Amino acid sequence: MTRRETGAEDAVTPGEDGAKSVMSGKHGPKPVVTSGEGSPNAVAAWLATGTEMFLAAVDGLPGPAFAAPSLLPGWSRAHVVAHVHFNAEALRRLTHWARTGEPTPMYPGGRRDAEIQDGATQPPGHLRDLVRASAAALAADFAGLSADALANTVVTAQGRSVPAAEIAWLRAREVMVHTVDLDTGIAFPDLPEDFTTALVADVIAQRCRAGEAAGLASWLTGRAPQAPSLGTWL
Repeated sequence: MTRRETGAEDAVTPGEDGAKSVMSGKHGPKPVVTSGEGSPNAVAAWLATGTEMFLAAVDGLPGPAFAAPSLLPGWSRAHVVAHVHFNAEALRRLTHWARTGEPTPMYPGGRRDAEIQDGATQPPGHLRDLVRASAAALAADFAGLSADALANTVVTAQGRSVPAAEIAWLRAREVMVHTVDLDTGIAFPDLPEDFTTALVADVIAQRCRAGEAAGLASWLTGRAPQAPSLGTWL
């Protein structure tokens, strides 16, 4: 994601098995409803890869580098790390909603921006610990959802009603895109091509829902010399 929710609409621990645990239950992969063009197995792989890439990028940053600008205007790398941490906590609220039926918004009281600003002031070592811990907690929460719970409807921070199973896509999108935003040398061409294909499909669908289809169609088909002026993605 983006500076706003990217899925997360607006977690897994790194490692060969831990990174995959968010998508797996005791009896194999859980069913996942995705956005874009991803199959359940593809989304599981993207989530694992994206989480590993993000946490490795964070671990590779020396402390002073957290204060350097990210690729998001007005955000340092510390802001990005804080956002990814709080995104995991927000998605945990959706897993609670799916499991219990109790509505628990991702960012109650509109506290998202305040959380990020406060989180960005934390010491780099503490931020590293936070983002790892919340990733592991989300993995455990998601793995504990039954098939019925995964089919339950939850509401994203953007107000979209989605099956709880879509949490996996929201998180995969979050960690992949924000790995690029950290500006540590990883760019979109370094991400899995099938992920970027699904991401483009997802973004275009959102743009079309926002009434921007005509401008995009003109540009993408070569009928307009320049890209249209677009609103905020998420």
